Amino acid sequence: MVASDAFAEFLRDQLAPLGRITMRRMFGKTGVFCDGFMLGMVTDNTLYFRVDDDNRAAFQEAESFPPLNYEKKGSTIDLSFWRSPERLFDEPDELVAWARVALAAARRD
Repeated sequence: MVASDAFAEFLRDQLAPLGRITMRRMFGKTGVFCDGFMLGMVTDNTLYFRVDDDNRAAFQEAESFPPLNYEKKGSTIDLSFWRSPERLFDEPDELVAWARVALAAARRD
């Protein structure tokens, strides 16, 4: 499911220090963009940040959660988006720090 209007607005407010935050519905989910780069995705009001080989170590805490995935022809396809820990929503500065790392991965892609 896509992000609720309230959750999308919350993310726009929290991530504003990064730049122009926009949301776009795609594939039944919501893409989170900063200045045109997709740094995250939301499904069921759960935020997933973009992860790549260069920033994976920064997201070690997120490894305890399954990555965003979908089913295709009977198999599960994992995407390069890892679930953000819930505690980040109580720590706005750290949420922005994680988002910066994800944005850097989006720019490398």
